Amino acid sequence: MLSRLTRLQAVAVCALPVVALIATAVLAPLPFAVAQPGLTANVLGENRGTQVITVSGTPTRRTTGQLRMTTIEATSPDTDVSLGDVVDSWFRTDRAVMPRDSVYPSGGSVKEIEQHNVEQMQQSQDAATRAALRYLDVTDKNVKVTLKLADVGGPSAGLLFSLGIVDKLDGNGSGGDLTGGRTIAGTGTIDDDGTVGAVGGVALKTQAARRDGATVFLVPKAECSDAKAELPKGLRLVPVSTLKGAVDSLVALEKGNSSVPSC
Repeated sequence: MLSRLTRLQAVAVCALPVVALIATAVLAPLPFAVAQPGLTANVLGENRGTQVITVSGTPTRRTTGQLRMTTIEATSPDTDVSLGDVVDSWFRTDRAVMPRDSVYPSGGSVKEIEQHNVEQMQQSQDAATRAALRYLDVTDKNVKVTLKLADVGGPSAGLLFSLGIVDKLDGNGSGGDLTGGRTIAGTGTIDDDGTVGAVGGVALKTQAARRDGATVFLVPKAECSDAKAELPKGLRLVPVSTLKGAVDSLVALEKGNSSVPSC
């Protein structure tokens, strides 16, 4: 004969499947990536002993100040992110949970994704060069621009590459530096015609920028609200939508004009 279970025993037995389900949910991999502030690099200087921007075929100018491109560091495409990881990151300002597909293209191996990011970086560098030379009305038949930035992939450094080329060739257009001697950081894709595009992860990038000494951050205009979400103290946001607008804003900032746009 089967003995009757006490109420406490019955509750415990019934709770076992629930506990199992919760444990499975906590440990099961989820389609997310966890990101944090990444490295920044001054495109006007060297990175790992190699000049980031090299221009030949035309005179260049010595620059002061810095133009720092910014990045995020995300868990690799094959890393399993659990519910526990998501919950932990949710309550931290220096972490962000992002859909994996928004960080990495879906359907590829880790090697294929790495190759995709390298190709995006090369396309971004080519577009940045064309945009800068078009802005300066300089023919690329006589000017050669080489861009080198190790261990960084994707298109989000396009704007800063273009600004770096402009600063090395023309500065602020009046003999001074485009940076005004400041440490300027930013992010944004760029098209051949100088249009600046959104990139994602800007709240983390502002933290990386301030950590590395920036006082001004150029952000794609469409991402102003995201950039303001966790804005570090002492960092000024300047929204941009074109290369010309970014240059104009930096020149106005150097002159102390009140016309500098803000988020």
